[in-house]
Amino acid sequence: MRLWSLHPKYLDSKGLVALWREALLAQKVLQGNTLGYVNHPQLTRFKESRNPLGAVAAYLRQIAGEAEKRGYKFDKSKILNKSMRTQLYVTEGQINYEFRHLLKKLRERDPIAYAAVRSTSSIKPHPLFKLRKGHIEEWEVMQ
Repeated sequence: MRLWSLHPKYLDSKGLVALWREALLAQKVLQGNTLGYVNHPQLTRFKESRNPLGAVAAYLRQIAGEAEKRGYKFDKSKILNKSMRTQLYVTEGQINYEFRHLLKKLRERDPIAYAAVRSTSSIKPHPLFKLRKGHIEEWEVMQ
């Protein structure tokens, strides 16, 4: 499971579809509707928020919005009707790590997407997250 902290605009089509599926799975996990993935490190920041289901719903809505911009039709009815007024935080180190990780993936599977994002100098986080100074998050499993 990879719940990117990066803005979904950086993902290629395969990455965006995978993120949608994995975030829907995360929503099921947070609802208690699955036995698997309950201790997955990528869920830590959602679980630690004041409103885990609102956070994952906000996360999913942004993914669906990016998909819509690209002409995809993700089924938004799968997103829980929960809201969240605040943002979660992510460190600059985490964003930089994930961007390097994404570039490696894109270089192999989608050279056009790689060329489009490789020279990005100011990397934006997923809109749910607000940047703060710091290293790679403790929950990250280094690859």
